[in-house]
Order: sequence, then C-alpha cells, then structure tokens
Amino acid sequence: MKDLMKPENAAEASVLQAVLAEHGIPAEIKSFHDTAYDGLFQSQYGWGVIRVSEADFPEAQKIIEEWRSAAPEELPWNDKPADA
Repeated sequence: MKDLMKPENAAEASVLQAVLAEHGIPAEIKSFHDTAYDGLFQSQYGWGVIRVSEADFPEAQKIIEEWRSAAPEELPWNDKPADA
C-alpha cells in the first residue's frame, strides 16, 4: 500500500474512498487519531491518509486530481454581501 493523500477530515476521506471505489480502486483510510493521546498526532501529522495499492496509485492520483479540479471555486452561498 502507498500513501495517496492526506484528507482534511473524516468526511473528505469517506467521500474520496467512495469516489475511488466507483472507479474500481479499493482504498484504505488510516486516521492518525489516538484516544490515548487525545488527537496529539493529528495536530502534528494531519487527520490521516488514504492509501491504495502500488498498482492502482497512478490511476488513483489521476482520479483525485480530476475530482479536485471539478470542485467549484466559488459556491453560490458565498456570494452574499457581508452585511446581509
């Protein structure tokens, strides 16, 4: 298994795992949260990682890049004036 990316949180990790699964790529989510240390490792290393097999790695990278580039840069609810 090879580290593909570090998601920001559990929700992003789950969505990306589902996106990869839709393309036939199994992915493993590994969180750095440790209850014994109350999340100490997450503050140092990030939320966690998504891992895929070495054979699937190039295709998985391409899928993640396409997914990120397809995300809207501006969301409609961000267009409201600050005083509204």
